Amino acid sequence: MSFNNLGLSAALLKSIHEKGYSKPSEIQEQAIPEILKGNDILAGAQTGTGKTAAFALPLLNRLQNAESKRRRVRVLVLVPTRELASQVGESFRDYGSNLRFKTSTLYGGVSINTQIDKLKKGVDIVVATPGRLLDHLNQKTLNLSELETFVLDEADRMLDMGFYDDIMLIAKQLPKNRQNLLFSATMPPKIGKLANTLLKDPKSIS
Repeated sequence: MSFNNLGLSAALLKSIHEKGYSKPSEIQEQAIPEILKGNDILAGAQTGTGKTAAFALPLLNRLQNAESKRRRVRVLVLVPTRELASQVGESFRDYGSNLRFKTSTLYGGVSINTQIDKLKKGVDIVVATPGRLLDHLNQKTLNLSELETFVLDEADRMLDMGFYDDIMLIAKQLPKNRQNLLFSATMPPKIGKLANTLLKDPKSIS
């Protein structure tokens, strides 16, 4: 199997080949086609298996297929730490280097005003930690009313860090009609409860 067989656009394939990748990892091979179809996903995936590309590539592809000149937040990726937010944000920028989409990373420990200025200019993809995302939602500096896809990355770590209530608060403020992707290294009962609440008829991948 090569990336050419997964239904990705020429611009994305160019980015992938520029990075020196030729074959998709197992999680990429299974997840990319399902995400392209618009299905919800419950995926068991360790860090280091290429899972960020498994959701970043098909989501960029879907944004490209329904491209519009008006910027608004269409993809939200929730992650447990600022380090992961930086990594995931960088991945979206790298894979989308031949596309026109803007990605913003939101996390604590840095000025919220700088983040607000960037959001005002318009972004398509937001990668955020729960606490800082709630700060923006409470201050009404972030509009998620036209969100198309909600990604929970490293969901088990988020629950271990006590973010269950924050995730639920955030989910309540998202459009009901959306695609949901949940990635977790382990599948404890708490993840099952979260998946049952957030996902609609998900495809299970491990």
